[in-house]
Amino acid sequence: MTTPTAPRRLDGTPAFLADLLDRVAERGRSLLGWSGKAAPVSGQALVALAEGLLSRRGEASGVAVAHGLLSAFAAAADDDKLAFLLALTGSFGPDPAALEKAIAAYQADPASAAAVSALHHAAEPRRQELIRRLNLAPGGTAALLRMREAVLEALPRYPELRAIDDDFAHLFSSWFNRGFLMLRPIDWTTPAHILEKVMRYEAVHAIADWNDLRSRLEPPDRRCYGFFHPRLADDPLIFVEVALTRAIPEAIGPLLDLKRAPIEAGEATTAVFYSISNTQKGLAGVSFGNFLIKQVVEDLKRDLPNLKTFVTLSPVPGFAAWLAQERQTAESRALDAAAREALGILDQPGWPLDAVATERVRAALVAAAAYYFLKAKNRSGRPRDAVARFHLGNGARLERLNFLGDTSAKGLEQSYGLMVNYLYDLDRIEANHEAYAEQGTVAAASAIRKAVRPVSSTTAE
Repeated sequence: MTTPTAPRRLDGTPAFLADLLDRVAERGRSLLGWSGKAAPVSGQALVALAEGLLSRRGEASGVAVAHGLLSAFAAAADDDKLAFLLALTGSFGPDPAALEKAIAAYQADPASAAAVSALHHAAEPRRQELIRRLNLAPGGTAALLRMREAVLEALPRYPELRAIDDDFAHLFSSWFNRGFLMLRPIDWTTPAHILEKVMRYEAVHAIADWNDLRSRLEPPDRRCYGFFHPRLADDPLIFVEVALTRAIPEAIGPLLDLKRAPIEAGEATTAVFYSISNTQKGLAGVSFGNFLIKQVVEDLKRDLPNLKTFVTLSPVPGFAAWLAQERQTAESRALDAAAREALGILDQPGWPLDAVATERVRAALVAAAAYYFLKAKNRSGRPRDAVARFHLGNGARLERLNFLGDTSAKGLEQSYGLMVNYLYDLDRIEANHEAYAEQGTVAAASAIRKAVRPVSSTTAE
């Protein structure tokens, strides 16, 4: 007998819990004598609500104030939101007097566990406790994600917001750790409101319409999986789309072709991860994509033992910009005179449709791409390409460079059509990961290494 799934609200909160929290919040409003119909939205009022929330001891009134503060913040003008966030970075840090007292106690007796604990608590910014209390409100987790999005948007102009962003990142890394995440398949029978979010959040290969989505979810050779959180149960945090094929693909077009002929899952030997999309900007820096891929590999191996190869078909979002920079740099160590001349074809409109032009530019573009992945580094000494850092950090191997693997407008703009296969060799994942993490070693197929000209590294970004 199947246990029925408990109904949930749209924010993902179980219905019974949502009703309970709403009742608590309503009780809190009555205790405060506040109807909640005219929530304050000025920056000063938001700060006053935050101080009030931290000063309260009663649960009912605390939930009410938290709900009111989050509602007021959402309704506030951008300037008032910014004023509130800037105030949090200043007056909501650690209590100076308590911190000074704890430091003195620790210095007097460094071996005292009580002194260490007191110092730890005194050093914690009041912002963190504020965020914890806000999370108790109905829909609090989702609202806090939106609040951090506002922080991240303003951060380039107001670097002092780094303090509150660090607090969000610290708390979110605990609240969204792997132990709380649920892996769920997403298919054509998944509720429509979740499928709509998949269409909206798809960040790699845009989904044109419902027919396009259906072709990615319903056929027997297609799979999709997402990580869900209990407080956001109807909103995937990240999802991956998988194609089951007979060989490693070199282009995305055939995989997305609505007229393609599907194969039975039992005929496939290869699982292709062709799109991985994060859905929550507020979780930037909280990484769980590596857990997603590894969990999906385990599930696919269990359900389809005929699968022997696990690869990606990945975009190269920074390649075109890097190559344009190298072409403009007279002392570039990535390009010689012959390569520069051949790459001039990239400036010709419609070059991908010209068979002669594509053959002339192919070798130079692939050689430049090999250099880009193996030699071009960022300031941290890692590959410049963010997608490469993700998969190489997971223990994958750079397996193949696919010339004109994506001839869509987006693919040509970001990488001149280049796509990459990263191979997840299950016998080598751990060794590759350790070599990359400890020495920065890029695991790559011999054909890619041979394509690199014997030149030294380019300047870091």
